[in-house]
Amino acid sequence: MKEVTLYTDGSCKNNPGPGGWCCIMVYGTAEKMLSGGEKSTTNNRMELTAAIEGLSALKEPCRVRLVTDSRYLVDAITKKWAQSWKKRGWVKADKSPALNSDLWERVLELCEKHDVVFEWVRGHDGHEYNERCDAEAQRQADLHK
Repeated sequence: MKEVTLYTDGSCKNNPGPGGWCCIMVYGTAEKMLSGGEKSTTNNRMELTAAIEGLSALKEPCRVRLVTDSRYLVDAITKKWAQSWKKRGWVKADKSPALNSDLWERVLELCEKHDVVFEWVRGHDGHEYNERCDAEAQRQADLHK
């Protein structure tokens, strides 16, 4: 399997409001940036969208290291919250509805296709790829005002 690193970030102005996302894909020495945005969204939806778009862009099953500053994304997968929400019909343990179930459904599907390891990094802490993703996600959010 090919080994790919995906760096992702999402941004939202006035959460909810205009938002942007970015994914930088790194394979060997090659890099590709994907980005986009929406006029009305949330920060968490943009974080999930960045991961979905990056994983969806892979043309074959890969070993993926997905690096993000989103605890929401990392914890929901690594602590198996999203998997539990799905089993309960997208209901959380406290009986409240799980938000963003449409996006979580897609994340879980893509994690079945690829061998994905999630890695959290502190945002706005000088990590080169995180800073680049953040800048592009914010630029996209501004474009979608």
